[in-house]
Amino acid sequence: MKAAAICAERGIATCVLLGNPDEINRVAAAQGVELGAGIEIVDPEVVRESYVGRLVELRKNKGMTEAVAREQLEDNVVLGTLMLEQDEVDGLVSGAVHTTANTIRPPLQLIKTAPGSSLVSSVFFMLLPEQVYVYGDCAINPDPTAEQLAEIAIQSAESAIAFGIEPRVAMLSYSTGTSGAGSDVEKVREATRLAQEKRPDLMIDGPLQYDAAVMADVAKSKAPNSPVAGRATVFIFPDLNTGNTTYKAVQRSADLISIGPMLQGMRKPVNDLSRGALVDDIVYTIALTAIQSAQQQK
Repeated sequence: MKAAAICAERGIATCVLLGNPDEINRVAAAQGVELGAGIEIVDPEVVRESYVGRLVELRKNKGMTEAVAREQLEDNVVLGTLMLEQDEVDGLVSGAVHTTANTIRPPLQLIKTAPGSSLVSSVFFMLLPEQVYVYGDCAINPDPTAEQLAEIAIQSAESAIAFGIEPRVAMLSYSTGTSGAGSDVEKVREATRLAQEKRPDLMIDGPLQYDAAVMADVAKSKAPNSPVAGRATVFIFPDLNTGNTTYKAVQRSADLISIGPMLQGMRKPVNDLSRGALVDDIVYTIALTAIQSAQQQK
């Protein structure tokens, strides 16, 4: 509620809160949060029934009945997803009290992936003192194939562009160039080839070690002919284990702000919060969602 109030006050977004109005207002008053203009409260008990028919229609091939639809609509993520599907809202932010799976499953079932996308992935924006790095995928896909990794790279580059960051995409590995062998590095090598083939307009190179991707002196010795090495802005990790560990290590050790995860590849903006999300984290995520929506509506 506090994050929604901040976003409304600053003109970041008009926020729709799903919940019992009396309870929301009671908690807001107890916490000293003013829910003024720019905040709308929708009572699920009042509107839920109006979405039953649409849910049955969308899931009829899966045997959806009115009784099951009513039961599923008890979940506010499902209800919010249908509001998004009907263009009654422009984006969905959830996850503070839901798992990532519960946040993503209804949108995947009801809204689907964007045209040209076969998967949903994520990026974090790492706010360094003098520039912003984009890390993908650190939250969704545990062990992507080469084809999936190529798509993640392209999605992440497009997200960078949407936020005014020139994408120089480093496909990360434990080996740079042709110096290493093995299934892991071969996957990154193949993903790089596929991404370059699909989007020759984007600057994508790999495999690159992290130091070769960011440090000009290392790049000169390890990848002297790379257009990305030493000046990468978008970093694609080979798997979730590497990506999630790295983003958290960089965030904590460098004491910098990381914003995300921002989901990409969805037909409409849906974003997931950590269940430990602080007010600032939620504000950032609402802002990302608003920007995604504005970009999609262009």
